[in-house]
Amino acid sequence: MLCFKKRIWIALAGWGLALAFSSAWAFPTKPIRVVMGFPAGGPLDQHARLLTDRLQTHLGQPVLVDYKAGAGGTVGAQEVMRSAPDGHTLMLANTGVMVINPALYTKLPYSTLRDFVPVARTAMQPLALMVNPKVPVQSLQEFVAYAKARPGQINYGSAGNGGSSHLVPEMFKSATGLFMVHIPYRGSAPAFTDLMAGQVQFMAESIPQAAQYHKQGKVRALAVTSRERNPALPDIPTVIETGIANFEVVGFYGFLAPAGTPKEVVNKLSDAFKAVMNQSDIRSRMVAQGADPAFLGADDFAKFLTTEMPRWASVVQKSGAKLD
Repeated sequence: MLCFKKRIWIALAGWGLALAFSSAWAFPTKPIRVVMGFPAGGPLDQHARLLTDRLQTHLGQPVLVDYKAGAGGTVGAQEVMRSAPDGHTLMLANTGVMVINPALYTKLPYSTLRDFVPVARTAMQPLALMVNPKVPVQSLQEFVAYAKARPGQINYGSAGNGGSSHLVPEMFKSATGLFMVHIPYRGSAPAFTDLMAGQVQFMAESIPQAAQYHKQGKVRALAVTSRERNPALPDIPTVIETGIANFEVVGFYGFLAPAGTPKEVVNKLSDAFKAVMNQSDIRSRMVAQGADPAFLGADDFAKFLTTEMPRWASVVQKSGAKLD
């Protein structure tokens, strides 16, 4: 009788395992929705378009971008958190959504490592520090002197409270002793619009659009926040090169799925991202946009997030930023 029960248990376990593999093999069975917590037109949107267009070829289903902007990416994160954990809804998020918000918001409705499953890190993203071209400076050192002579008169725009475009200028202010006024926007696109119009004078934003607008003369890039110069802005020095020691801040992009998504489905998605990012033209286009291709699979991405969260929590604490 005991042996019979054991055979039944083994058979059921095998059936369950086969069902899981069968489910992963069949996935996806419908279009995949990539939710993004920011408006269209920003650097995260460019990154999404670059990868999703090619991703659907590998997965055999359309991959659609769905914009759910608001609260520094929190609205989009909640949308994904509440979605069915079947792999058909993903979140494309940046540093702010994944590791800054948990340290910034006292009542955040999600926990990155509890409510999501990491799928793939796709890029590391340095920022550019830039000004409106009418600001009479040609270098970061000149801007520091200019701003110090005008305390409280220089406004800086950001893509919203709590993101890297908010915190990096705060770190820059702390490193230089500047007093600038923060003007938050609903996404980087309207912030860029006001920077180009002169409504704000300074901005720190990821390089894809910064490089494009700099080359068009619509903004003036003064420095990049990575340790080495960026190929999209090869003539622009790093902040460290300008004399501000150890100022290195690099964000990242990645895809996550709702918690409970089967491991086999996560692995299939991760493999698809890896295949797309191994294509030389995709990597070249990412570099041209200012993003450094930096693929990590699901397990390694989870480990990366585990180390990044306390690091950014320390940055938030030192900046004094806090949102309810």
